[in-house]
Amino acid sequence: MYKYIFGPVSSRRFGLSLGIDLSPEQKSCNFDCLYCELKPAKVTDSIANPPKAEDVLEEVEKALKEYPDVDVITITANGEPTLYPFLDTLTEGLNRLKGDKKLLILSNASTIVDPRIQEILRKIDIVKLSLDCATPACFKKIDRPLKSVHIEDVIQGLIAFRQKFTHALILEILVVQGINDKKEEMEALKNVLDQVKPDRVDLGTIDRPPAYDVKGVSTEKLKALSHYLGNHNISIMHKEKPQKRVDFSKEEILATILRRPQSASDVAYLFSDKARENLEALLHEGKVVEENIAGVLFYTLPENQHKRKK
Repeated sequence: MYKYIFGPVSSRRFGLSLGIDLSPEQKSCNFDCLYCELKPAKVTDSIANPPKAEDVLEEVEKALKEYPDVDVITITANGEPTLYPFLDTLTEGLNRLKGDKKLLILSNASTIVDPRIQEILRKIDIVKLSLDCATPACFKKIDRPLKSVHIEDVIQGLIAFRQKFTHALILEILVVQGINDKKEEMEALKNVLDQVKPDRVDLGTIDRPPAYDVKGVSTEKLKALSHYLGNHNISIMHKEKPQKRVDFSKEEILATILRRPQSASDVAYLFSDKARENLEALLHEGKVVEENIAGVLFYTLPENQHKRKK
């Protein structure tokens, strides 16, 4: 029986994940997001009764022997993991233990402006940060942060971190109906994405019972919103089956990929059998290439292939 370890769980975007909960006793977060699956709790800038790093590492070492086939070790919390006071010691220990596994952290990005946090995160293979809004009013409405956390600081922190981080940086946008599901909010986010240049953008919506009375949007809405985010590697979390798959021609596939690289999930969701044959032909001809970004396969144009090799 583990106190700080959970899983392994199968992740649609990262493979088989062994999770670490750095706040197992209670929710400890500096956000009170409307969509959070955890029960509402008072926002805080610290983790109550944080476990010792050596105790967590002891469990991880034992769990890796029990589950040797995991793909990633995921640092998370019943709240925000970068509030954990021994994160640097823990990260260094996990890097010694991980072997061929990838080290992943899931954070709300609230502390990314802190140079100390940036230096710790630089030691992690995959850093996934939330960015639901880029405007102050939207940020406060959805993420409900501590008063000391400002979206302008988060954005500047993201830009500064990207300049020194050479591993996989993923930004996650979670769309809430009636709040950030608007063109102007997506265009504000695009401006940030263009400056940060993340390796991947995960665009999703509410798919678990939220803490508050808010709703998600449809897959079609997510696809429509993605057009405002520019030519980034956007992985859309498809919730429903499509009403109709499309017989894209080679020319249509190239035009679509020019606007936005298509993920394997996009292809499975919308491409007909004929369209997939055309995609395979384009791959064979070298007009389209495959690229794996932190576990998600994308189809892109050769000239747009990501420059950072993981």
